[in-house]
Amino acid sequence: MFASFSLLFLLTLSACQKSSKSLDTYDKIKASQTITWGVKADTRLFGIMNIKTSQLEGFEIDLAKDLSKKMLGKNVKVNLVQTTAKTKIPLLRNGSVDALLSTMTITEERKKIVDFSTPYFNAGQAILVPKNSKLKNVYDLKKRGITVLAVKGTTAVANIKKFAPKANVSEYDDYGQAFSALKAGQGQALTTDNGILAGIADENPGFKIVGGTFTSEPYGIAVRKGDTKLRNKLDQALEELKADGTYQKLLKKWFSGIPGFSIKEASR
Repeated sequence: MFASFSLLFLLTLSACQKSSKSLDTYDKIKASQTITWGVKADTRLFGIMNIKTSQLEGFEIDLAKDLSKKMLGKNVKVNLVQTTAKTKIPLLRNGSVDALLSTMTITEERKKIVDFSTPYFNAGQAILVPKNSKLKNVYDLKKRGITVLAVKGTTAVANIKKFAPKANVSEYDDYGQAFSALKAGQGQALTTDNGILAGIADENPGFKIVGGTFTSEPYGIAVRKGDTKLRNKLDQALEELKADGTYQKLLKKWFSGIPGFSIKEASR
């Protein structure tokens, strides 16, 4: 009798485990009507903490909320978890967040460890310099003695080493630290995607973006490897936001009127 009870217990446990495994991320968030996004809190125009309201705001914050409503209805609960370039993938993989909407470039290397939605923003790497700088483009950074500032864990680091191999690269934990270093004269240029630099330049008129973009950096929403249903639902929701005009309104809200930035290029 004990053996029969043990067998029944093991079969029941196995069935529960199988059922748990078959319930993917989308099924879980649909059942709970709650989705947790990993977002930026240090990147003006995309995701930044408003110190007056203590609320996160930006293009990606609004997009996360609108995507959530498209997928799960107006009563969905949206949780926002702050991430950095270093922490975002670990937080996704360990289940702390359901998806990442955090200026994350789609790359072949990253595709090995996460799955991506279709691109929601087409960026390109550029450089930011003081207005009195004589640097005109990325190729001017090839001179010895030039120090370029970048953020750890971003594609900008590898790209700048490719385009300006003689430059020294100083890496920082976030864009606030990197830009503070530029203001302090600890480097001659700050490099990252043009949309991020546009936010910095818009707030700091003593600096400018020069030389245009020198890479293609499409941003995608990252989900855990194999979360196919969630990825497909996100793609569908994004298409619906583009079709009903919501996506274009968000781009205009956050990026309209910024010199050197093309909303048309970002949405192509």
